[in-house]
Amino acid sequence: MDSSVLAIAMFVSLFALLLSGYPVAFVLGAVGLFFGVAGFALGIIEPELFNAVLDRLLGIMKNDTLLAIPFFTLMGLVLERSGMAEELLEACNRLLAKVRGGLAFAVILVGAVMASTTGIVAASIMSLGLISLPVMLRNGYSAQVSTGVIAASGTLAQIIPPSLVLIVLADVLSVSVKDMYHGALLPSLMLVVLYGLYIAFLGHSRPHLLPALQENLPPVKPKQILLAIIPPITLMALVLGSIFMAIATPTEAGAMGAFGALVLSYARKRLDWPQLQSALQKTANLTSFVMFILIGSSIFALTFRALNGDLWVEHLFAHIPGGQLGFLIVVNLMVAILGMFLDFFEIVFIVVPLLVGMLHQLGIAPLWFGVMLAINLQTSFLTPPFGFSLFYLRSVAPSSVPTSAIYKGIVPFVIIQLLMVVAIISFPGLVLTEDNSAAGDEQSTTIALPANMPNVDVGDQQAINLMQQLARTYANKEL
Repeated sequence: MDSSVLAIAMFVSLFALLLSGYPVAFVLGAVGLFFGVAGFALGIIEPELFNAVLDRLLGIMKNDTLLAIPFFTLMGLVLERSGMAEELLEACNRLLAKVRGGLAFAVILVGAVMASTTGIVAASIMSLGLISLPVMLRNGYSAQVSTGVIAASGTLAQIIPPSLVLIVLADVLSVSVKDMYHGALLPSLMLVVLYGLYIAFLGHSRPHLLPALQENLPPVKPKQILLAIIPPITLMALVLGSIFMAIATPTEAGAMGAFGALVLSYARKRLDWPQLQSALQKTANLTSFVMFILIGSSIFALTFRALNGDLWVEHLFAHIPGGQLGFLIVVNLMVAILGMFLDFFEIVFIVVPLLVGMLHQLGIAPLWFGVMLAINLQTSFLTPPFGFSLFYLRSVAPSSVPTSAIYKGIVPFVIIQLLMVVAIISFPGLVLTEDNSAAGDEQSTTIALPANMPNVDVGDQQAINLMQQLARTYANKEL
């Protein structure tokens, strides 16, 4: 049997099982092992593949970069329980309430600040929904506009550093987390500005959707604003500043952020032992979820490549007309559609590794591609039928707000995010690199292979993996 037939069957089986609702991590690992054994029984796969599985698992366990995930998650959960978001949102609501659309501007501003400190979508949306939505509705704001701006602003945690999406994308694409954060900084800030411009446009063109203030909120004192804004801004500056200035690695910065969040919570006397225990348990749950998916995807990818599945994928994309632009259009459409049904972790660990080979063949820089993909993946939280942000907001929204209003409200913001993807494709310089050059200038490594194997253009990590594979092959031949 041809190995490509097994590869296609493996790919189809994966998505068939995913639709069954079985846990993704176990589906990935089970499909990889099943087809690995099948390939070995048919004489297509060498037994050395199973030794490589252990190497992969040990490599994941030794990956220091992945330690940033539990640190940043713990930082966000601790800050969310400290009441920082509530104080900041209430202060901004009072400060901007007299401006037309001021409550919506406050939601966008606080959503961006929470994204850069907590980085947790569920916590951001539920906090924004519980505090701002009743105030916006009481003041005559449209239910569609109110729910749309809350869902979109809460989802900014997926693109504004320190984002978990950027960490896992950096690991899969073999680029540094620092460079990924640096590259995503300008596009994420532009997205916040576009949200604000949309609200300003609505306030000017359709003022009845964002009426003037109808109730007198208690005046806010300058001291309240400073106490609400300075702690999160300071923590954000310390964490991201230490990464961008190369003072600390992302893992070290994450540990510093988690410690800083604990100190702030202790100073505010808002975090007791049960809350801390709950934060630690949720951190462990999320980290375990990510690690199991990563282990399963590694086993799947190893078997898929052993069956020459990566060559099949490259051959499939090679027939797409339009070169780089055609490839990017198809990939973005595919990710947008998958985002309606799959979690972003699942997309990153299943789909993205299959595209790495094509990136190097087409001369597309992984860093630039990762930032573009992160913007696209952000829409997966907002698009029906399984948009998690919509579910989070529905759980805290009053019963007077129909679900249809929530779904209609996010449409303009989804369009804004897709326009941001188009802007990144049209103007690659928006993704900043160390030398502020376009993303396509990154270096790659060309490896000379034996005569019976073609030359390939790969990144540093792929080069290391390939050299290790060749070394094991030669050692086996000598034995």
